[in-house]
Amino acid sequence: MNLQEVMQLLAEYGNERTKNTYTKHGATGNFFGVKVGDLKKILKQTKKNHALALQLFDTQNVDAMYLAGLMADEKKINKTTLEQWASQANWYMISEFTVPWIAADSPFGWELGLQWIDQQQPNIQATGWGTLSSWIVTNADEELPINTIELLLERAKKEIHAAPNRVRYVMNNFIIAVGGIAPLSGQALAAAEKVGKVSVDMNGTACKVPLAKDYIQKTIDSGRVGHKKKKARC
Repeated sequence: MNLQEVMQLLAEYGNERTKNTYTKHGATGNFFGVKVGDLKKILKQTKKNHALALQLFDTQNVDAMYLAGLMADEKKINKTTLEQWASQANWYMISEFTVPWIAADSPFGWELGLQWIDQQQPNIQATGWGTLSSWIVTNADEELPINTIELLLERAKKEIHAAPNRVRYVMNNFIIAVGGIAPLSGQALAAAEKVGKVSVDMNGTACKVPLAKDYIQKTIDSGRVGHKKKKARC
């Protein structure tokens, strides 16, 4: 299946209701409004196809970009491409999910996550915190740089309320992710209690920011601390 064929499928799966929903959530430019479930139907036909994924992302169509992140080969993607993707991400679904997921699944997730959180652009900062969160939940506790994560947790606690809008959302998710690390679970819970409710402008939608302390407490109570995902992408 080539680029033209995939774009035609995306057009066929697109619908106005989903497109309107995405628009309310900040998506801009030329896109079709394809549900994630339908993107995965296309993915079943293409499987991993790294060359095609690169072409799809370059279209700057957010449906194609999201699909590209699912289709890309984490063993073939390089740092240069990931950096380009982070800078080109034009919607929070791409900057906070698509790019962080593939970055975390690649060999460069931790390195790039640390690099991105210190960038000037809020969307890249968000990509950085999202990448670190995904990397944490897919790597065993004994393989994690606990001392560095502890410092990042303290940074998130201190900076979250003054951070740019969407960065606040992803920093909150980072605190939740740290709550799943056995050596830091208690500290993450204390940080979440200190942070309290995080205010994020959701552009008039019904979406809410999760209360980190509740999520971490639920992880502790359910005995899920230390449990890991096989891959960041879902």
